[in-house]
Amino acid sequence: MKKIALIIIGSIMQLCAFAQIEAPVKWSYAAKKTGPAEAVVFIKATIEPGWHIYSLNTKDGGPIKTSFIFNKSTTYSTVGKPMEPKPTVHYEKSFGMNVSYFEKEVVFQQKIKLKKAATTVKGTLEFMTCNDHKCLPPADIAFNIPVK
Repeated sequence: MKKIALIIIGSIMQLCAFAQIEAPVKWSYAAKKTGPAEAVVFIKATIEPGWHIYSLNTKDGGPIKTSFIFNKSTTYSTVGKPMEPKPTVHYEKSFGMNVSYFEKEVVFQQKIKLKKAATTVKGTLEFMTCNDHKCLPPADIAFNIPVK
């Protein structure tokens, strides 16, 4: 009996050791100066097939919307709100409502006013990703985007 219990426990431990954390969204960043005191930062999500992330404008009562918090700085300030392309809108049974989301990839943009010629835009983004079977817990990711 002890041998069977040890084999079962060993098998479970082995399976747990090979379990992988799912990360179906990869983030990348860039910035482009649009004038001597202006720039746009680009925050790109590359999403694995079958998964999606939610719009900046997702309604309350549904999934966690994508959001950005830009750190306060003496070298830059944000101008307006982050922008996104037109999302796909679809009814999701799990939330009981129409939701706006992106698949494959999406590039968000934020205009900034420069108070110095070169700076680094810092902040945190929050997002939630789902597929047709499950949603992963919301994640917070810090970012640093150099503007030269």
